Amino acid sequence: MLALAYPGGFLEPIWGLKPEARMEFQKIGGASVVLMAVVGAACGLAAVGLARNAEWGRRLAIGVLAVNLAGDSLNALLRHHPRTLIGLPVG
Repeated sequence: MLALAYPGGFLEPIWGLKPEARMEFQKIGGASVVLMAVVGAACGLAAVGLARNAEWGRRLAIGVLAVNLAGDSLNALLRHHPRTLIGLPVG
């Protein structure tokens, strides 16, 4: 989220991991920062819930993984990115 919100900042080298991701996020515009904030908050809350052994944390974690699984599947099928299939066994 910070790399999107502050381009050219200290997190700039992170785009070297997947340069095409920057272009995809730029297509979304300012909403990409909000999207990543929501994803980060969901992951953080799930981590807290799992650490507390709370039922809501388990459900949230399963929900996050289910959304990731659906996204990886759609990327593999619709965008013909077979590398996204790596995430399927994790999901």
